[in-house]
Amino acid sequence: MKQQRNTKQRQLVLDAVRARCDHPSADEIYLDVRAIDNHISRGTVYRNLKILVKQGKVLRVKLPNIDRFEAQLDKHYHILCIKCGSVYDIPFPYHENMDKQVAEITGYTIERHRAIFEGVCPECQQEEPNQKNSQSTTD
Repeated sequence: MKQQRNTKQRQLVLDAVRARCDHPSADEIYLDVRAIDNHISRGTVYRNLKILVKQGKVLRVKLPNIDRFEAQLDKHYHILCIKCGSVYDIPFPYHENMDKQVAEITGYTIERHRAIFEGVCPECQQEEPNQKNSQSTTD
């Protein structure tokens, strides 16, 4: 890979990702960077995110509808709320043995595996009874 020089814009994007722990989308990162430098374009942010992922400085979390980004680079799992779309890291150990088993079966050299668990977060669970009660009073 060609050596990429570290630009001011790239550093702003990296700092924006590192400043958050909520797995922001590219658009959210763009808004954060734009608040600091109102001359930066959406394309510049997206291009720099792609470079930072390639350089291994940022992790792209591939989700069904949108990619998210984070600065935590260790191997770990994520959980996605199917109601509000929030994404969290799971405090659950990464299973290296799965990588080894798949490598033995397929002949591939496995770098990592990714798992996204899907469910309803505690906050959305709290809202569900309230939504049901408000619907029943309007029926």
